[in-house]
Amino acid sequence: MSGRLLLICRLLMRSLRRRRTETLLLLVAITATTATLTLGLNLNEIADRPYQQTRAATAGPDVIMTPLATGQAALDELAPLPGAAGVADHSGPFPIAYLTMTAAGGSAHAVVEGRDVVPDSINRPAVTDGTWVRPGGVVVESAFADALGIRVGDTVDIEGHPLSVAGTAVTAARPTYPYAGWHYSGSVLVERGGLVWVERGDIATLADGKPLSYTLNLKLTDPADSVNYGDRPHATTWQEIGRLNGRLYRDAQMTLLVGSWLLSGLALAGVAGIVAGRIIGQRRRVGLLKAVGAGPAVIAAVHLAEYLLIGLTAAATGVAVGWSVAPVLIRPSVGLVGSVNAQPPALRTVVAATLLALTIAVAATLVPVVRAVTTNTVHALADAATPPHRRRWRIRLSRLLPTALLIGVRINARRPRRARLVTVNALITTTALVAVLVVNGQVERFDLGYTELANPRSERMKQALLVVIVVLCLLALINAVVSAWTAVLDARQPLAVARALGATPAQAGMGLAAAQLLPALPGVVAGIPSGLGLLTFLSRDEVHYPPTVWLLGTALGVLLAIAVLAAIPAMIAARRPAVDALRSALT
Repeated sequence: MSGRLLLICRLLMRSLRRRRTETLLLLVAITATTATLTLGLNLNEIADRPYQQTRAATAGPDVIMTPLATGQAALDELAPLPGAAGVADHSGPFPIAYLTMTAAGGSAHAVVEGRDVVPDSINRPAVTDGTWVRPGGVVVESAFADALGIRVGDTVDIEGHPLSVAGTAVTAARPTYPYAGWHYSGSVLVERGGLVWVERGDIATLADGKPLSYTLNLKLTDPADSVNYGDRPHATTWQEIGRLNGRLYRDAQMTLLVGSWLLSGLALAGVAGIVAGRIIGQRRRVGLLKAVGAGPAVIAAVHLAEYLLIGLTAAATGVAVGWSVAPVLIRPSVGLVGSVNAQPPALRTVVAATLLALTIAVAATLVPVVRAVTTNTVHALADAATPPHRRRWRIRLSRLLPTALLIGVRINARRPRRARLVTVNALITTTALVAVLVVNGQVERFDLGYTELANPRSERMKQALLVVIVVLCLLALINAVVSAWTAVLDARQPLAVARALGATPAQAGMGLAAAQLLPALPGVVAGIPSGLGLLTFLSRDEVHYPPTVWLLGTALGVLLAIAVLAAIPAMIAARRPAVDALRSALT
């Protein structure tokens, strides 16, 4: 047993040392997939940390009570709550009005809250710029100010009353813009809006006779008891506020998770292509192992151990990369203080990334390993390609093809599995690019009552989409290059025979390029409806499809990129004299 383990370890280390470039490509493909998955799984947890930091910095309440009633009726409804069991402290009630604010040429819904000049013990907003409220001044919630382009010293208008912007601040007592909870008086239908604070004595003037509502902040002895208030009408818990803030990242998380699925398929195709080439190159070694008495279990263990080790290394690297780049890629809302600090990833994230990496490694390796194990010893020692299944009708049809196309068809007939991997690579790449076209072509209408501003959820989703598409294009590029070079190296002798029979170097090079384009064509054609269908399935709103010209341009662009990547190594190989290739085959 120890002798077999020693043999496996020695062959493993020798293979890794001799094929460093291929090993590096395998690591890159699997690492990119696991890093994207790690980022997607950690997004909600990481994005929640700034809210927790804001809650600590602003003495955030555990429960916020805001009845629909107005005036004295609202005060009467809130009066018994500060003395209720389990309430340790409170602040308020503070008057609230749901008004309209005009700034920088745009108008938007504004939840106006009256506050005292002296900060309270519970829910004291943290000023991020300027000063706190003063008579005749207004403090704007930081995310709301950023969306409207408001700066300290600007003048805003609230219901016809001009106010100077004294500062900007953040709070944990209400969700950040655009989920501040604006609604018409007495209505339960909540609309988008932002939060501002004014001096308590100014709010009645701003409301201009409109009835005022009130809000009360409660601090509980045990913050976890806030869930008991969840079923009360007009009560908002700190957990609910955290969930609403997390909605800003929901689309981005879905983008990253779907992107990790697409990257998994792309990585599987790339790894399978590299593994197939490696095992084909090691076929003579398989024959030698069988000749000296090695059984199927030993041969399978020799190959699987190598790729399982690569998979585990890629999983660890992917988790580390996803964890370390999260603070750079995830930009928290300016309506929160603190930063997206990198905490150790959760155990479920590590397990998921490891399982994904091992699944890719095993799935890509299983078929070539089984073929290697079941290969006849003599055939393995001869190291010959599997002959294509010949049919008379295929031979008659091939006679009608041009020389270059005939060479491409015969190359794919010798390695049909590699051709299928090219199809998968083209399919996933086209699907992702079409999905990007659909997303960028959507008409965003983010109404704030009287104007339209940028949708912060869409902004974060497009940032995540950019990450996914860059990584996906990188993997697709690697797959295309590896597939082209593998085809060139594998077809050296058949091409030499074709050239000896009269094919020109240009025809041989075009044949190699055709061997990549032919299987890519159905993948590109199927990728267009796949991309459209993916966005239709995932989108919650009506999908606006891009013009047909854009879709055709994307398809042609993918085919052109594959043709260029295949033509370069093909032309290089075509320059080699046919005599040299034939002589190397004899030796």
